[in-house]
Order: sequence, then C-alpha cells, then structure tokens
Amino acid sequence: MIYRRPLAISLVLIGALALTSAQAWFGNAAGESSTAIAQAAQPQAATRVVALTSLSADLIERLNRDTLIGIPGTSLTQSDPRFAGIDRVSSGRTPPSLETIVALEPDLVVGADGFHDMPLTRLDELGIPTLSYDVKSWQDLRAIVTDLAESIAADPQPLLTEFDSYLENPPEQSQSTLVLMSQQPILSPSASSWAGDLLSQFNVDNITAQMQGKSAFEGYLTLSAERILDIDPDIVMLIDTGEDTLAQFESQPFWEQLQAQQSDRVYLFDYYGLINPGSVESIRNATTQLREVFAD
Repeated sequence: MIYRRPLAISLVLIGALALTSAQAWFGNAAGESSTAIAQAAQPQAATRVVALTSLSADLIERLNRDTLIGIPGTSLTQSDPRFAGIDRVSSGRTPPSLETIVALEPDLVVGADGFHDMPLTRLDELGIPTLSYDVKSWQDLRAIVTDLAESIAADPQPLLTEFDSYLENPPEQSQSTLVLMSQQPILSPSASSWAGDLLSQFNVDNITAQMQGKSAFEGYLTLSAERILDIDPDIVMLIDTGEDTLAQFESQPFWEQLQAQQSDRVYLFDYYGLINPGSVESIRNATTQLREVFAD
C-alpha cells in the first residue's frame, strides 16, 4: 500500500512529533503518563472517505458504511443497492472528477496504484490525504482490508475471517489448466497476477504460471494458437469480458482440436473475481466456481 500525505500535513506531523517527544520527557519527569501522551499523538481516523474503485468502495462499506461519501460509477456499484444515495465521482471508464471529489471535502481518497496516480497526486497537492493499493495476491487483499480498517478505525477481523472461509477445503490437485483472457491478443495469467495467485490458492495446475513470455500487461503473457495447441490442457477457463469471448474462440480453426473442447471441459468465468477482484461478492463467486470445477 502507498500512503501519500500532503507536504503541509507532513511538516505538521514532524513538528507534532518533536513537541510530543519534549512533552514525554518533561511529563515523565513530572510523573505524568507517557501512555496518555502517546495516545494523544495518534492520527485521527478518517470519517469522510472517497473510493475510486469498486473494490475499495465495497470494503469500506462493509467496514464502516458511515465513512463512505463518494464512489466510482461502475457496473458493480451501479447495480448494488447498498450504494444508493452515495455520490458518484466517476462514470464508466472516465477518470474521476477532481471537482466532485474536492467538493465532497474528504479526509481520505482511496485509489488503485497505476490507474489513479495522476488524480491522487493532484489531490495530494491540494492537501487531501490519499491511499493507493495494488492487489496482485491474496495477501495483498488481506493487507488492504487491514490498512483501510486502520484508516477508518474499524475492525478488519470479520471481513478477514470471511475471506479465509472462501479458501477452505481446496482440491488437493487439479488437471492441467489454461486460463485465456481476450482473443486479440490471447492473454494468460502468470503466477505474478491476482488470477495466478488465486489459482495457486486452489492448487490449480496453471500451465502458464511460470512460463516466460512478453505482454503489455504485467502479470500476463501472450500466447499464439500454435502454443495453445502444444499445451493442449485438460481444462480451459475463458474470461467473459462482455465481448462474446466464447464465440470468438469457437470461431478459431484451432479450437476444435483442443482436448478440453472435445471433452466439454471449457468453463466461462466472469472477469470480476478471477482477473480483477472487483468486489467481495465477485471474489466469493469466483472461489465457489473454482471449487465446483475441480470437484467434477
């Protein structure tokens, strides 16, 4: 996680720490409690939070709904009644509106590393504290839950316990599996991606986990039709990106030659959950489907 504190706030904090150290020395000399002084130096919890991603919005809502004042206008938040009445700071794939965010007077804005660098930097310059995160593994997911809970003075344990339950009783082993996302280019996740790590949590034999290859997308490699035929996995997982992915692959000459297609072991997974965490419900759905696939 990357925390950004405005320069003015940082200077205030430095001064406060120096003052607190002096107070602690003189206070101890006078018999005062250093514990009380240390508690007074703790930063205040955020009470007005704007989330720039559907995942952060969902996590904050579950940790402490009263703190959530702004969310992105995505397909996941638009269809969720829990977010009714909360201001939208973006729409679809458009960048978040800085004017809307500033007008909400937040004391914390949470965004995704790499996607919201520019608006978060601008908000820092305006004196608004920000937090950015990048979820590429199950451990990253647990870490952002803990960090968000600390930021808004909430208890992370119920949510962490729920996440742990999603990983209970994974299959001991699986057949060779190939995950395919998009048709042009054909992309497959390596171990250094959210999808790759999630598959490893379920002991899935992800064929491309350790493969070397090039791609414009970090954590993914590009495959050719010839490479896929050489791999010829037992199971194929196709990612539904809303562009009729299955039909696109079925139209390719190599598709009918795959044993996974011939044995009816091709499964369609939602983009949210397996590729992009998206939301708590998306993650739960993906782990449930993984368990069902490898129970067959």
